[in-house]
Amino acid sequence: MKRRDFLPLLGAAALIPMCPLSIARAQSASNQTPAGGPQPAALVDLDALRPRIATLLEEARRLDTLETVIATCNGETLGERAYGNSSLTGSTNIKSASKCVVSALVGIAIDKGLLDGVDQKIETVLRAEFPANPDPRLSQVTIGHLLSMRAGLDRMSGPNYGRWVASRNWTRFALAADFVDEPGGDMLYSTASTHLLSVILTKVSGKPTLSLAREWLGPLEGFRIGSWHRDPQGYYLGGNQMAMTPRSLHAFGELYRRGGVTGDGTRLISENWIRESWMRRTNSVFSGDGYGYAWFLKEMGGEQVNYAWGYGGQMLYITPSLGLTVAMTSNESAPSARTGYRDELHRLMTRIIETVAT
Repeated sequence: MKRRDFLPLLGAAALIPMCPLSIARAQSASNQTPAGGPQPAALVDLDALRPRIATLLEEARRLDTLETVIATCNGETLGERAYGNSSLTGSTNIKSASKCVVSALVGIAIDKGLLDGVDQKIETVLRAEFPANPDPRLSQVTIGHLLSMRAGLDRMSGPNYGRWVASRNWTRFALAADFVDEPGGDMLYSTASTHLLSVILTKVSGKPTLSLAREWLGPLEGFRIGSWHRDPQGYYLGGNQMAMTPRSLHAFGELYRRGGVTGDGTRLISENWIRESWMRRTNSVFSGDGYGYAWFLKEMGGEQVNYAWGYGGQMLYITPSLGLTVAMTSNESAPSARTGYRDELHRLMTRIIETVAT
């Protein structure tokens, strides 16, 4: 609900900036609001929150590789900070957080009828790229399997990433990988899965994936993709090496937080796709967190949080129940998982949630 919708009800109190509190405390018994969409909520005074958020962001200075934080509540700024020589408008490599952008493009392609849906077999588009005498299981892999990292093919992330991107044809190399699980099995996190989606998008639309992103997401104010790496065949790397500013990353998160519409009400992504993307399909074997269609799912501070995660600590957190969108960027060359740094960012997000919720 927009602030202007409250004006007739709040009178003089409407002059106070407000933001939503937990749906668990405000949703009606009828439960008619779909998950992932705009949420009915209680109200709090943003002016009282901002100094407390400022304190949290100042304390976060101790995280040496943290570069920027932008936090908003229902579109209203809670706090933002750039550390060291970093800038909120400077370009950064958002790494695997870009997988959520690819997921959004797939959802739009489905809504436009370019793809049949998540159950469509990838061989309907990629059959010419299959190896000679392919494993029969390759014909069972679907769009949804790629989105949820359950294709069953050996991972092209981690130790295999280098030899994959050193190959002459990334698409064929990925499709020729051994099956280490059945299609639809456990999560096998692989950038090759989202790269195949980028190839599929280009083939069904006849346009490069970057052109699709600029056309389909271009109406979103503040959103822009800068440079983006391509494979040897010219396909944009789906799920890595995408340049974006912290403000652009945050704007993308706000689009999802608002249920797929821009600030002026233009629909870019269907609310159903966002709901489907934030539904748990599997769990990460590394963190135990849930995983939907390119989004990780985790409870923080007693609230459900959907987040994008890129190497080094490129994070985009959305807490629909509180109207929170928080973008964090970090030094892209420093690992974040095995060092515990990602967990430090989770703790910062948890403290932001607890501050807003109380």
